[in-house]
Amino acid sequence: MKHLISPLDLSVSELKEILDLAGDIILDPGKYANVCHGKKLATLFYEPSTRTRLSFEAAMLNLGGSVLGFSSADSSSAAKGESVADTIRVISSYADICAMRHPKEGAPLVASTYSSIPVINAGDGGHNHPTQTLTDLLTIQILKGRLDNLTVGFCGDLKFGRTVHSLINALVRYENINFVLISPDELKIPTYLREEVLDANHVSYKEVKVLEEVMPQLDLLYMTRVQKERFFNEEDYIRLKDSFILDTKKMEYAKKDMLVLHPLPRVNEIATEVDKDPRAVYFKQAEFGVYVRMALIMKLLEDESC
Repeated sequence: MKHLISPLDLSVSELKEILDLAGDIILDPGKYANVCHGKKLATLFYEPSTRTRLSFEAAMLNLGGSVLGFSSADSSSAAKGESVADTIRVISSYADICAMRHPKEGAPLVASTYSSIPVINAGDGGHNHPTQTLTDLLTIQILKGRLDNLTVGFCGDLKFGRTVHSLINALVRYENINFVLISPDELKIPTYLREEVLDANHVSYKEVKVLEEVMPQLDLLYMTRVQKERFFNEEDYIRLKDSFILDTKKMEYAKKDMLVLHPLPRVNEIATEVDKDPRAVYFKQAEFGVYVRMALIMKLLEDESC
């Protein structure tokens, strides 16, 4: 049985299969309308979510399956102290596949060791968010036409941003990828990511503090919010939350075909005026998330008949 806990659980060829399948679903969604008839997806969300949870549910419903689960730890037996291991043992007898979001890093991995159904990590703390990574890769592949030969800027919270960590891990496996890491000192990427992923793979990168200086170099700009829930000290959050705000004036420095991505939700790090710019593709990115999760569910259930 295959689980998806980290983007590295999928080989480059497996990633291609999922992205190609997602692309086919976009072209003809009706073709897949009953592929998962009679199958159930359990969504175990111990942390709040809008796009990820609802896109998983929409994906399964679009495939003709059904959904059960909970949307917060307070509405589950976790509030009574039940362990993740016990929860997944029970859920395994109710559903065919599970998507789990948890504030503790490694919780979905623990669940996968006790589960008799495929477990998908829908985000664990500041660690990984592999289905957002699949969404990002699909967006880049469709709108840029390639996953190699790119200069990618990551801006904002690079320390706690699990979407950033996951996408960096995925992109280093493609040729001629250059990273520009834009953040204040307090929110730079973790040391392990710099040493074990970027340096170990001899990937080109630079760390800067001023967005405007590097905008003309970028093929993609991946914006992130400064996440209040990841801070232990509210004073630090207040001091850093407005560190980088993308507006139309900064967009004037960018290439005409540069794309702006964002995993959402946004707070104020992208001014709403940028939404009208055709290079701002974050809402299209959210739409693609449904199709790529449809493809992933099909692959993990080994049900690609249509």
